[in-house]
Amino acid sequence: MDLIQAIKMYINKMTEDCGPGMKVLLMDKTTTSIVSAVYSQSEILQREVYLFEQLDLNNSADNMYHMKCITFLRPTKENVSLLCKELRNPRYGYYYIHFSNIISKSDIKTIAESDIQEVVREVQEFYADFLAVSPHLYTFNISSCGQCLSWDPLQLTRCAQGIISVLLSLKKCPLIRFQASSKMCKQLSEKIKEVFYKEENLFNFKQTDIQPQMLILDRREDPVTPLLMPWTYQAMVHELLTINNNQVDLSHVEDIKPDLQKLLLCAEQDDLYKQNLYKNFGEIGEIMKSLIDEFKLKAKSHQKLDTISDMKAFVENYPQFKKMSGTVSKHVIIMEQLSNYVSKKNLLEVSELQQQIACNIQTSQQAQKIRELIEKGIPEDEASKLIMLYALKSNSKDSKRELSNLIQLLKSKKVPDHWLELVTDILKYQSKTLIDKENTLESAKQITKRFYKDLKGVDNIFTQYVPLLKDIVEDWIKSKLKEEHYPFISDINQMTKYKVQDLIVFVIGGVTYEESMAIHQLNMANPHVRVILGGSKIHNSQSFLNDIKMSTFGVIKTKPGSRQL
Repeated sequence: MDLIQAIKMYINKMTEDCGPGMKVLLMDKTTTSIVSAVYSQSEILQREVYLFEQLDLNNSADNMYHMKCITFLRPTKENVSLLCKELRNPRYGYYYIHFSNIISKSDIKTIAESDIQEVVREVQEFYADFLAVSPHLYTFNISSCGQCLSWDPLQLTRCAQGIISVLLSLKKCPLIRFQASSKMCKQLSEKIKEVFYKEENLFNFKQTDIQPQMLILDRREDPVTPLLMPWTYQAMVHELLTINNNQVDLSHVEDIKPDLQKLLLCAEQDDLYKQNLYKNFGEIGEIMKSLIDEFKLKAKSHQKLDTISDMKAFVENYPQFKKMSGTVSKHVIIMEQLSNYVSKKNLLEVSELQQQIACNIQTSQQAQKIRELIEKGIPEDEASKLIMLYALKSNSKDSKRELSNLIQLLKSKKVPDHWLELVTDILKYQSKTLIDKENTLESAKQITKRFYKDLKGVDNIFTQYVPLLKDIVEDWIKSKLKEEHYPFISDINQMTKYKVQDLIVFVIGGVTYEESMAIHQLNMANPHVRVILGGSKIHNSQSFLNDIKMSTFGVIKTKPGSRQL
């Protein structure tokens, strides 16, 4: 189960099936991100694709009948309408149309009626309707799924479509389990099940001895993980600099060179990044130092070009030398920015206290430590996140009184109201799901216990907390996941329930890179099991808090004509 290879296979097939010759790739905004996540522009050029256009933009009016047009689009009403407009006045010789998901027969009929000049050579469904971030991680880049524990109907459809695409690309028809305490999880499960029945022929795969399983979870079951400062490279970059479609924007950095303002961070195209995704901050620093020393040695050896042999060696090694130079420069500037943030925001002290709160350590001293850090002048966002973590743990009368005092302290420091409101919002975000009237699992206190791991043998004070997701998947692998808490969407025989091999997870409300690392570790530790993880979004703390605000009070707006199929 390799998500990147699944999408690459579709793109390869698109470019090969139309035969040799010059090609243009016509996409929408979403499919552009999907393709660029797995292929560099130079790699696409090698497949004779020389022009890239976006369907919803005002593209060149020039006719290029000598070129073949490969379209790769989401099957939305808007895209179908724009495609029909293109076909009524075609700019290219032939059109090979590919949709990233299931398209209705009525839309196919509409497209056929628009093909007056008979330029369409084929119409196919290629199930690549998701962003493959790594072989085991996928997302749909949805900022908010709904409001007040209810789905935005558009996003419910989008998530269902995306998951169907993932399953079809991997050729899996899984048993579906869902978090019983979340109505949203149950609704999504039922919507996916409907598609299974409706599109039965698409899911008629050759069955293996052990049927795949899918588990749908709600982010609200663990609001702690996205609030914690991560210390592994990929997660840390996302938290402090933000990774958006495999790109880090450093244009705000003073005096930065133009070629370093927008940095590509893609494991498929950067071996150094790929090898060190899950290394911690200290390890990455040592690796960077070694690389710089190695680079200096190579640069020094290239200074002497006294003989023909020296010149020949330089010419042969120059491409690799230049690539190494660019890679080293990129990661050094990223590390420099991370280091600046760690120092400026006092993140070592902040993170240590975050871990103590999350892991229930030294509870009697936590409020006082938060006060000390606030008086010390830590940034308002870090102070607010500490109080949010404390609020999630405030069960006793004393701790609730301390929480009120901490909020007053923030007010006295003139912290903006939206940070104060988020303390209340995160409690609403958590508790309403955990205490669901229709599917009461257990008391909130009992569920909260699952947030924490036994700390024996943990020697890194910054990584003591283990995401709840890892516990859940471990129980799933060991066939210990309780069915009353995570039921199947339909009745199955008892023997099937306890066999696991291919496991697909989706988290409504988003996942984090720390959880992605946890799944990677589980895959390494359990070679007989393959787990992939997806979420509506990949969060850092800022995007998570934005989602909480939208989920709790946001107004859902539906644009005319933007209904998903």
